[in-house]
Amino acid sequence: MEQFNNKIEKYYIKKVDADKKSIYCHHDLMGELFVTTHKHDKAQLLYAEGDVVFVTTETKTYFLPARHLIWLPAGVEHSIHPKSENVMMRNLYFPVEKDEDAFYQNEGIYPVNNLLLQMMLFTNQWNGDLKKGSPNFVIAKAIKAILPQICLSNLPLELPQPKDVRLSKILRHVENNLGETILFSEVAHEFGYSERSLYRLFQKDLGMSFIQYYTIRRILKAIELLLDRKLSVKEVAQEVGYSSVPTFSNTFFKILGQRPSDYLNGENVLRKK
Repeated sequence: MEQFNNKIEKYYIKKVDADKKSIYCHHDLMGELFVTTHKHDKAQLLYAEGDVVFVTTETKTYFLPARHLIWLPAGVEHSIHPKSENVMMRNLYFPVEKDEDAFYQNEGIYPVNNLLLQMMLFTNQWNGDLKKGSPNFVIAKAIKAILPQICLSNLPLELPQPKDVRLSKILRHVENNLGETILFSEVAHEFGYSERSLYRLFQKDLGMSFIQYYTIRRILKAIELLLDRKLSVKEVAQEVGYSSVPTFSNTFFKILGQRPSDYLNGENVLRKK
């Protein structure tokens, strides 16, 4: 374990932040199934291919699907947990500049459009420090510069971490029963709450209602199942408690901006061959 932690420290601190003015680039198969909590002085753009990546900060667990990116501002403590060791992660670490756009101050997950996809593809052979003034530095900086203009939909693909132990038990119940239709009134009754008091607990602790949490969790599970490519869209809908495929499809579209069938048919164009 000590050897593993030293490896993580060497990578994230000694390499990423060694040159304060460079843009640091690292593209590779994940290989490791967990990167412990750490932070760096540079902001991070992380793009994933192949499977789901869980990124956990102090307050939230982000769910990064394939063909999406997450932006993490400088100094944000986070851990990274890919669902499988076959995840391809592409990272660009950017030094903080004066008077930056407000976009760069906030964590967020965004779909990757064709323009950004092609730009990320162009970085395929890069690794290590991109020195200021070099052609690759200019291109990488252009990638950062266009983010506020093309990343207009910060997708709600994160779930807050509960602080209340009582709420943790309820969320475990939800997690263990995603294939069933879970009614708020039944949850309140089972755990000894009035509907009004449980509603307040969700709002106070998580900042969202039960139905918001439940809906997002079902869709996140659906994304995992779609990426596994073992079930049809209808079967995935049933696995996350939807008896109606159109209802499932509409809910999926509202959150991700595309239909489950379109997501299922997406190509992992940036995976290394």
